[in-house]
Amino acid sequence: MTAYSLPPGITVFERGWLSANNIFHFGEGDVSVVDTGYWAHQHLTLELIRNAMEKHHLPTVNKVVNTHLHSDHCGGNQLLAKTFDCQVWIPAAEAPAVQDWNEGLLSYQNLGQECPRFNHHGLLIPGEEIQLGRYQWRILAAPGHDPHSVMLYQEQNRILISADALWEEGFGVIFPELWGEAGFEEVSQTLDLIESLSIDLVIPGHGAPFEDVVKAVAIARSRLDYLASDPDRNARHGAKVLLKYKLLEWHQREMDFVNNWIMSINNLIMSTPALMSAAKQLNMGADEFVSWLPQALIKSGAARLDGQYLVDKA
Repeated sequence: MTAYSLPPGITVFERGWLSANNIFHFGEGDVSVVDTGYWAHQHLTLELIRNAMEKHHLPTVNKVVNTHLHSDHCGGNQLLAKTFDCQVWIPAAEAPAVQDWNEGLLSYQNLGQECPRFNHHGLLIPGEEIQLGRYQWRILAAPGHDPHSVMLYQEQNRILISADALWEEGFGVIFPELWGEAGFEEVSQTLDLIESLSIDLVIPGHGAPFEDVVKAVAIARSRLDYLASDPDRNARHGAKVLLKYKLLEWHQREMDFVNNWIMSINNLIMSTPALMSAAKQLNMGADEFVSWLPQALIKSGAARLDGQYLVDKA
């Protein structure tokens, strides 16, 4: 892994793929956490933050900030807010959905994921700035992977918190395209924005921070061209990612259980709407799709079959 350096007052907890990275900011008068991981890992998130607080002799956390509200980025919100009585800041466009806790609009129902309910106290408005620890960060709109996602940019230290808009080798699934909304062009525009910034270090939502922004953007554009040239590729990729994500949570499950998660056998309706959208885009019936998806994950090397169990293959 390439070495990188962070300015004083910033620590990155690299978490993996089930939970997004947590970025811990601390300075006089403010302690903030950007993204809180998945609910299944919320107690580990709390432990990591408490250890950092003890190391730096910090009394509390003032606020939690979410780059977007996919469950792997905000699943620890409720526990942290309860533990520290801290504020929760979310992208402004998500405020009505959080206020009403509309799980359809918040994607949890659509993607077959879980997130404990939380309240919000502040809004992230693109073009404005927010204090995180010692530094001011500019809020930037970053649609594509999620229409309401934001990035955070620290101009003096030339650091970008890119969430799932840019990883070292790609970006997050372009979910809007699965249900017939625009996404490809939005990803391209977000990459244009990233290229317009002076950046020495990117802290992605998943994976280690990296410095070679030019290479990462080139990889992302190549990936985008590949997906946009045949939208079925994005549908297949998105479906595999959703099953892989659940398998990361489960570790292993009986094939009957996996098939029932993909499709409710009693009423022959896909239990996860995003998967139903992918099946429709791929012109697959329910039975064909349920048969195809686990095998596609196995063929890709992301899972294996052990008797009657589908097993995560890290």
